[in-house]
Amino acid sequence: MSARLWNLPWSKAAALVITDGPQDKSSLGDEVGSEDDLYNEFRSSTNRFGHPGGGGGEQLAINELISDGSVCAEALWDHVTMDDQELGFKAGDVIEVVDATNKEWWWGRVLDSEGWFPASFVRLRVNQDEPMDDYLAHLDGVPEGSGASVGRSLGPGLPCKEQMRANVINEIMSTERDYIKHLKDICEGYIKQCRKRTDMFNEEQLRMIFGNIDELYRFQKKFLKALEKKFNKEQPHLSEIGSCFLENQTEFQIYSEYCNNHPNACVQLSKLMKIKKYVFFFEACRLLQKMIDISLDGFLLTPVQKICKYPLQLAELLKYTNPQHRDYKDVEAALNAMKNVARLINERKRRLENIDKIAQWQSAIEDWEGDDILSRSSDLIFSGDLTKISQPQAKNQQRMFFLFDHQLVFCKKDLLRRDILYYKGRMDMDQMEVVDVEDGKDKDLNVTVKNALKLVSLAGDEVHLLCAKKPELKQRWLRAFADEREQVQHDFETGFSITELQKKQAMQNASKSHPAGKPKAVTRPYYDLLLRQKHPALPTSLPQQQVIMLAEPKRKTSNFWHNIGRLTPFKK
Repeated sequence: MSARLWNLPWSKAAALVITDGPQDKSSLGDEVGSEDDLYNEFRSSTNRFGHPGGGGGEQLAINELISDGSVCAEALWDHVTMDDQELGFKAGDVIEVVDATNKEWWWGRVLDSEGWFPASFVRLRVNQDEPMDDYLAHLDGVPEGSGASVGRSLGPGLPCKEQMRANVINEIMSTERDYIKHLKDICEGYIKQCRKRTDMFNEEQLRMIFGNIDELYRFQKKFLKALEKKFNKEQPHLSEIGSCFLENQTEFQIYSEYCNNHPNACVQLSKLMKIKKYVFFFEACRLLQKMIDISLDGFLLTPVQKICKYPLQLAELLKYTNPQHRDYKDVEAALNAMKNVARLINERKRRLENIDKIAQWQSAIEDWEGDDILSRSSDLIFSGDLTKISQPQAKNQQRMFFLFDHQLVFCKKDLLRRDILYYKGRMDMDQMEVVDVEDGKDKDLNVTVKNALKLVSLAGDEVHLLCAKKPELKQRWLRAFADEREQVQHDFETGFSITELQKKQAMQNASKSHPAGKPKAVTRPYYDLLLRQKHPALPTSLPQQQVIMLAEPKRKTSNFWHNIGRLTPFKK
């Protein structure tokens, strides 16, 4: 091991973690050198246990090996991805490294597949002389779909499909037990030690870094017990585990909070890892818990990967389950249930990301009055131009309408600069009824209308006519109003909400982008313009910081964010 910290006696390592108060540097100085020396060695150490990721001389050496011939690495971690430019693999797989020029993303090949993968997910094989052909031959002898840890044979008389089902069941049980140990290591190896060091961490920091991982740990222990009861150790192919997923599908939704918080955890952890004492502290935690050589951010990624992996495992299980099997219908239903969980998590993540865009949108509107839009809403459903006719004057007004959940906001465009919007009002959709209006004369307002719909307050004291330019636009608005009611009901049933802290943070971020006295002229701040490119372009960000989309979204993304550039003050 290249850094002297790794050779510290356990008593010294323990002192870094469990001693209250600031550490006495002199107590370590005689044996291991100064703190600066240790820190510099840690930062420059790039090949601990054959683990890549730091660049420098080791990076150059790896590329020299590649130029001389094939270089193989072993996967330490599952890399689950739905991106066709990235290489997916399981822990234990051997990857042929083709290009290691970039220290974070390498290009590699497994069998007939190739793509980018995170360098931190693999370690170089100690014996590079072992031919790749041996590994390929080993794979040829293992039935498709089976893992290295689940290849146990059940006897020569067992049909192939049942053998494959047994392999998948064994893999599910094995990975579930490993996952429980992983969560336990985080809770006991990191969180427990962090709470002892009140001089280094407060509860808010710990919640930011670790999210609700303690809740995940408690739930997963209960879930594993349910699986164990349904697991047939002697004849795994007869196990009936589908019902376990069905009975717990609602509780799996706690992963939504963790996945939404994960990007914030990465940011917070990145800040702390720039400070020497935190680098030492987290490494000492890992060593004392005897965890594998993966950084803390890698450990914290696992729950995100786990919730993505369940639908893949269940799809594989269904593939090898005969329709006549007693577990077939439950597995089929479980697969759909876990896809729905993934869909819900993705939808909540999208909504959480949208609140920043909505806050910035509001900050760009002139003459805003009343409560912030985020006080009641968290999603834009539809937008467009409509002619508004209201009581009592029945005067025609051209307005730009924005339909959010719970409310409809309308603005006026500037006469000279059509990209500037002025706030003119809003309607409470919880108190409004939408009525389709036939072409002709409206009896309430005594005006002739075409392509119109009507918003009538439930109390009957407020009537608004909204007219579209074309019949198809009217129909699109009618669908949007129906979608808004469905979404409000769905949010109520699933308990979805944005916390006051999240709303406050979004508005603060928006106010920073438009400080007082500064012209509201910004350049397309409301949507992501990053377009993924084909190889050889590197991935733009770590894919695991987002939940992988495993199912089609409930509805298409609104076109609003793609058209907002024409509707807000971007230039003088």
